This record gives sequence, C-alpha cells and structure tokens, in this order.
Amino acid sequence: MTGVRDNTVDGVLRRSARRTPRRTALHYGERAWTYEELDGAVSRAAGVLRDSGLAHGDRVGAYAHNSDAYLIGFLACARAGLVHVPVNQNLTGDDLAYIVRQSGCSLVLADPDLAGHLPSGVPLLALRDADDSLLTRLAHASAYEGDGSRGDDLAQLLYTSGTTALPKGAMLSHRALVHEYVSAITALDLEETDRPVHSLPLYHSAQMHVFLMPYLAVGAESTILDGPDAERIFDLVEAGRADSLFAPPTVWIGLSRHPGFADRDLRALRKAYYGASVMPVPVLERLRARLPELAFYNCFGQSEIGPLATVLGPDEHEGRMDSCGRPVLFVEARVVDEDGREVPDGTQGEVVYRSPQLCEGYWDKPEETAEAFRDGWFRSGDLAVRDAEGYFTVVDRVKDVINSGGVLVASRQVEDVLYEHVGVAEAAVIGLPDDRWIEAVTAVVVRGDQDVTEDELIVHVRRKLASFKVPKRVLFVDELPRNASGKILKRELRDRFAAD
Repeated sequence: MTGVRDNTVDGVLRRSARRTPRRTALHYGERAWTYEELDGAVSRAAGVLRDSGLAHGDRVGAYAHNSDAYLIGFLACARAGLVHVPVNQNLTGDDLAYIVRQSGCSLVLADPDLAGHLPSGVPLLALRDADDSLLTRLAHASAYEGDGSRGDDLAQLLYTSGTTALPKGAMLSHRALVHEYVSAITALDLEETDRPVHSLPLYHSAQMHVFLMPYLAVGAESTILDGPDAERIFDLVEAGRADSLFAPPTVWIGLSRHPGFADRDLRALRKAYYGASVMPVPVLERLRARLPELAFYNCFGQSEIGPLATVLGPDEHEGRMDSCGRPVLFVEARVVDEDGREVPDGTQGEVVYRSPQLCEGYWDKPEETAEAFRDGWFRSGDLAVRDAEGYFTVVDRVKDVINSGGVLVASRQVEDVLYEHVGVAEAAVIGLPDDRWIEAVTAVVVRGDQDVTEDELIVHVRRKLASFKVPKRVLFVDELPRNASGKILKRELRDRFAAD
C-alpha cells in the first residue's frame, strides 16, 4: 500500500489536471499549457530523467532562468523520485561549485547560457533552447508515472545562507511542502479565479512554494515572466490577464516609481503580496494611496519552513503596518529567551517554530541541524515581539545575515574576502537601510599599511563573489567598536552609519 495515503508535490498538479484538464494552467512567452498538457509533460520529463540512469533519491541541480521548462523540471524530479536542488542563477565560481558538490548532484538542469559557469565533470542536461534539451525531448519521450514516492521522501534541498561562509541545504520533504501549500492557500486567499503573475526567480522558495505551486493546486491560470519587468506587468494587468502579484519590497518600490504606475489603468490588480524583507511603511502607504482597493498581504518566513510562517492580511494592516502577522494554518510559533523559555507578550526574544512544514534538517550537517532543532522547536534566528493578540513584529536577526533585496548575504563570507586584500586591517560587513535594496551590503574597513580605496575593494570582492554579495559602499574608520570580550559591535556600526 506504499503511496496510497501519501501526498507528493507532483500529485498536486495531477489532481488539478484530473479536475480541470482543459483549463489553462500556465503561460510563458508564446507557449500556453492546459493542466492536462502540463501534467503529461511532467510525466514525460520524468521519463527522460529516469532513462538517463538516475535512481530514486539522486539529487538534480537546477541552474536556470525562469521558464515553463524550469517548472516542468522541478515537478519531473518530484514524479521521478529525485531530489531537486535549485541554485541561484547569479552564483558563479566557488559559491556555485560548493552547492553542486555538497549536495552530490548527479545531474544539473541548466540553461545553455549558464552552463559554462558550472564546475567541470558535472553531467548536464539543457532545460531549453538546445536541440537536445529536456523540453525538446518531450515530444518523443515515454511517460513515467512515478515509483510510489512517499510523503516523507525528500523533494528539495533549499540552500540557505547563515553567518558562516558555507550555505546549508534545508531538506524539504514532499509532506512538508504540501502542508505549506495548504497554509499558503488559506492564509493568502488563493483562488481558482485568480490570474497570478510569477516574476521573481523560481529558484527562490517564496515564488515557487508560496505562490506558483499553491496556485497550481487550486487550478488558477498563471503567467511566468523572465523577471519583474514593470511594463510587461502593467500590460498584463490592463489586458485582464493579471490580477495578483507577489514581489519583495525592492520590486514594489521600483514599480511605484515607474512612470507608468501613475497613469496606467491598474484597477484590475486585486491582490498584492510582499515579503522576503521589510517593507518600508512610507512605501506601503504610497502604494495604498494610488490603489486604495488593492488588498495587501505581508508574507514572512524562511526556507526551512517551506517558507511561509506568518501572514498579515489586508484587514489587519491598520495600526500594525510593521507587523508580519500571525502564524499560518500549520505553524505554531512562540518567542523565547536564550534558554528556550517562552517570554511574556511584548518582550523581545527569538522566534521558534513547530510545524509539519519544517525541513528535516540540513543536508550532511548534523551539528548545524542539532543546533537549529532544540527542545522540540526550530530556532529561527529572528528576534521578534509578540503582542497580546498573537501578532508578531520582527525587530532584528540573531545572526549577522544581511537581507539585501530579499536575498540573504552572509556577512562573514564578504569579510573573509575583504581580509584577503593587503590593504585591509579589519573589516565588518553590515546591512544599512537603502531605498532600493532595503538593506545594502556595506563594508566598514580599517585600512592596513596600503592606502586602499573604496573602488579597489569593491573590484576585489567582485572578482571573488556573486554580484549581490558585493558591497554597495565601503566606509573607512580608524577602529571598530568592540565589547569587553573583543567582539565587534555591529549594532553600533549600523546605528552610526544608518543616517548617512
């Protein structure tokens, strides 16, 4: 009876295909897929993957841009009993090689323009735009309908940065993700009649697991874009093909400042979702003033929980614009002190979770897993305050992770690269408030013997790390503030330079 009672990620699509086979599921560019067609493509793509010699539980990387092929590749991995490993397409060099090798990828699905960045010796299969790509093989591939995957089988490794230089692969099971889809559907009022646009990278857990997959579950008609292009989004809204949009604050800021925002007819846009970083209250007020009928939802969480943990609904914003809301259906959360004891409402502490949405731990990192899962709860690393009505407000992060435009940057990794330069005696990397990035990666440096310049250090880091990790600014100081034990006081640096 293996699999009879189990719920898998690809099963979400299969049920929608049987319920509404001829309804349009997806648009990408000039291509459109009905639910029946999309489900059939997933089965044939699963057949291609299994025919390539992959076995149940093998890891398959995905290093590609947004497309319908990216979604098909993810669902095909799920149907074939493989573990999908999404990789940020901006990663190169050692960052990219580490994830591919640490996860033990047996194959990487890659777009041709990115394939050259992958480490040598890794088997590749083009997702699209090649004569022998996964997408072109579908016409002649045999369908593979699954091998009885269970709900507790791994579906995905989601790599998430911490304070160390090496990222961790959160092990998400089919059961965890499906629970998260139900939480998203109920908390975010996702409906079959919605017409969502998915413009953020699909490697990111928020776009894939909070919106695209839950919308496939309810049978909505989705559109995937290459990126958050304002003109394209406005065109879709005016044409009646889009009424729901998720974007981090950086994108909403860009949309609100675009010339078309003031004069395009955007009344068809009904639901606006934001998350991944803090939305500045003035920006939210500007958006609401321009589109007073638009319903705003604040989404908060982290990759380890699928990633949706709390939601602030459109009727809950008044008086609590800085809150991230209350826990979603399958999440239990509380605020604790350093010893794990729950603190009174109104008291700052660390948010901890219990939930079937949670990851199984970190891939091949038992010590980090044991540290995160303590006393039956998952330690989030976020500092927050809970009020008497159950609303959470995040006030800081326990760890020195910078949230730059919704992408997490480990400050220590940037510091290690800075210290490689002979002109750097000491360095501390912090996030400072920024109108576009919300938090801009900023290096505070004590010069060494060499009279190094800001431009030299930025070029130095750019040679070593992905572009989103490169400091936007380098500030020079005579010394870094420390406590009695010698630890650098980054909060003092943030307070000192935040107003600059």
